[in-house]
Amino acid sequence: MLPGGVGWNDILHEAIARVLDGSRPWPPDVPILAFLSGVMRSICNDHWWRARLEQRLLVSRDDPDQRSWPGDEADEEPDPERILAAAQKLANVYRLFEADPRALKIIAGMADGLTAREICKVHDMSELDYDTTRRRMRRTLLRHQQNWSK
Repeated sequence: MLPGGVGWNDILHEAIARVLDGSRPWPPDVPILAFLSGVMRSICNDHWWRARLEQRLLVSRDDPDQRSWPGDEADEEPDPERILAAAQKLANVYRLFEADPRALKIIAGMADGLTAREICKVHDMSELDYDTTRRRMRRTLLRHQQNWSK
């Protein structure tokens, strides 16, 4: 099971897209199946890493059941630079999808803590439209992620 409603077809399509756009060059001496499975494994690891990071950010510090990770020593209050950086990245996400009303509805629903079903119900969106939009959003965010991390 993959986090965030990501399916194996999504992972395969993302792997193929990365090969085609040149971000994952295919070494000539590696069989295609071995290469694609490695790319897919890498993409899955990225999704799991992001899911763990998101979960860690959502868990309250007052939660007695919260598990700490080795090396985690979170400050009680985030510093102003981190707050500013987070606000800028959030603004970048909204700007990136400003011409996509369906994506903005999904982002707003997620910000309100709604499930996929609740978002679909509130915004009269089919499950297929939701899934298609999420895949498009994921690909767009992955393409722009490198620019934002600088």
